[in-house]
Amino acid sequence: MGKYWLMVVVAAVFEVMWVAGLKHADSFWSWALTILAIIISFGVLVYSGKKLPTSTVYAIFVGLGTAGTVISEMVLFGEPFSWAKVGLIALLLGGILGLKLVTPDHEEKPKREGEVA
Repeated sequence: MGKYWLMVVVAAVFEVMWVAGLKHADSFWSWALTILAIIISFGVLVYSGKKLPTSTVYAIFVGLGTAGTVISEMVLFGEPFSWAKVGLIALLLGGILGLKLVTPDHEEKPKREGEVA
């Protein structure tokens, strides 16, 4: 996994943090950390999207964030466990893995004809 793909994963981890923060923040500091997580998440996402195919990056970011949010809600915040949720998360992660596998491994966007470096 290249540096920029790892950055997409990091952005998704921060997405899980800020989504949880939106639901559970109840003080100035928890709101400040939530806002910081939003800034980091989208900053890293935008940076990696400049080097990788944007549509695939966004789909992977949202999928990992969704899976991470559902899992963290079950593990940390008492959301009821469901095998159906686990199965659907596995299906989602399978789709994410498939997207990554069919996306070319080069991390630089190809130059368009006539584009200057």
